[in-house]
Amino acid sequence: MPLAKYAAISLPESTHASGWLREHMQSDHSKLTSLELPQFQSGTLDSLIEGSEELGKIDSQLAGSVAKIVDIFTNVLETSSFQRTVQNRPATDYVETFKWNTSKFRLDKPIPELVKLITNEAFSLDADVRAAYQTYQSARSDFAAADRKRNGDLSIRSLHDIVHPDQFVLNSEHLKTVLVAVPKNLDKEFRNSYETLVQYVVPRSAELISSDSEYNLYAVTLFKKYEPDFVAAARDKKWHPRTDFEYSEDTLNNMRKEFDLTQQNESKSKNDLVRLARTAYSDIFADWCHIKAMRVYVESVLRYGLPPSFDYYLIGFHGSSLEKNFNAAKKQLVEKFGYLGGEASSKNTNLHEYASLVETDYEPFVFFDIEIV
Repeated sequence: MPLAKYAAISLPESTHASGWLREHMQSDHSKLTSLELPQFQSGTLDSLIEGSEELGKIDSQLAGSVAKIVDIFTNVLETSSFQRTVQNRPATDYVETFKWNTSKFRLDKPIPELVKLITNEAFSLDADVRAAYQTYQSARSDFAAADRKRNGDLSIRSLHDIVHPDQFVLNSEHLKTVLVAVPKNLDKEFRNSYETLVQYVVPRSAELISSDSEYNLYAVTLFKKYEPDFVAAARDKKWHPRTDFEYSEDTLNNMRKEFDLTQQNESKSKNDLVRLARTAYSDIFADWCHIKAMRVYVESVLRYGLPPSFDYYLIGFHGSSLEKNFNAAKKQLVEKFGYLGGEASSKNTNLHEYASLVETDYEPFVFFDIEIV
């Protein structure tokens, strides 16, 4: 469920709607504010129609980008109750007091150029966040694997902090020490049968190195030539030969460093991701609101004609029943201003015809929703 939801609407000035809206859209569960939008360089009718279609696609894409960042925050921080901050203030406050950023997006530029400027920034940030998230996931996976090696049972865990050189036959041409993790319920069988499992196992060579709740770890010495046969026979008996382990001081030193290194990488990539995601949420959300603003303006021109003479309003809904209250308010608005569907373009009937083509989910007046998830 969204944390807040807004209806951004545009109505012709001739409707004198502000009084009715204050009476019916301002309540304990809804908040009415005026939406301040600038006058854009409208261009031709064809460019407006093309721009309307493009703005609809970008609106959806940026909404998806914002939602993706929220998902990343939720997964990484393991909570959904983080602060949605846009330009150092709550996202709800940013929406409710929205003003076009004229210093960043100059109004002497035509709408297509503004759209390109905004989307280039937003899509670049979106790509950066997705790349950082992949880096974090990879680092987290590496750390989880290292953690399993460190804290798993004796059949899978790293042995760097368990074994000692005096438990192995080292630098021998013919002999080798093999480690075997034996389930505790098979321990007696192991001790009674390991010497005869294959030829040339050194008698009484099994040495208990470590135990946990499930396994006993033994070192067994045998002739190198018969190691493959011993490993295969041990697996048949449901023992777990640790063929992944070869005693080497260099390898052990690397294993000792692995956990700390993967932990550091995971922590660094997490911090980098959270820092980037906070910035990206703020900037992409702001870009999304600017796209919404242009979309409201373009649709208003297509619906009501030129020169621009329409009023913009924002109706906000919060709380556990916001969807119910939002839908109820929308129904009231349609009942009150539904007649605009037949008169929306008293100035230019051709514009109204184009508007019905542009808007697949056609409302009798300009109406867009904004969700803060």
